[in-house]
Amino acid sequence: MKVQVLTLDGTAAGDVELSDAVFGLEPRADILHRVVTWQLENRRGIARKARERSDVARTGKKFGRQKGGGTARHGDRKAPVFIGGGKAHGPRVREFNISLNKKVRALGLKMALSAKAKTGLVVVDTLDLADAKTKVLVGKFAKAGFGKKVLVVDGEAVNEGFARAARNIVGVNVLPAIGANVYDILKHDTLVLTRAAVEKLEARFNG
Repeated sequence: MKVQVLTLDGTAAGDVELSDAVFGLEPRADILHRVVTWQLENRRGIARKARERSDVARTGKKFGRQKGGGTARHGDRKAPVFIGGGKAHGPRVREFNISLNKKVRALGLKMALSAKAKTGLVVVDTLDLADAKTKVLVGKFAKAGFGKKVLVVDGEAVNEGFARAARNIVGVNVLPAIGANVYDILKHDTLVLTRAAVEKLEARFNG
């Protein structure tokens, strides 16, 4: 698959050949759903467990008589109504770390890249900016017509000047090639890859 390479200004800068094994697959909604669910579940935090009535170390002796005391008929001091008693319906430890095969995760990333290759993929030559200013980069994005939600993926490491200029732009996120993931790719309107990012992603699956 041959794709035109652009500059950040939107002008042509040659062509690049994309691997059909990575960018030419037919996306499947079930695979993408499984990978996105796995990602989001693994992001969830685990609550600290609260000590409930059975976990509190207090006496279990009945401290008052059943009738005639004029108060409730408590069995012990572990009840949640007492200071030092157990928490009623407190948070419990839950594990959200679901497992997913590496082959399925790799296939999901390939399908996400393939989905963007159909609509929403832009390959740029480099992220080098002569003037690494946010205002300048906003103008370049507007001129190129990348849209409001843009994910920019660079090679081994993100260009420092570009990352600094892009960090205050709403809807624009920057990642190195190793950080490319299905959820971020799908939730952005446009995926911008550098030549270095294309090489790293293809090498990631071929290696």
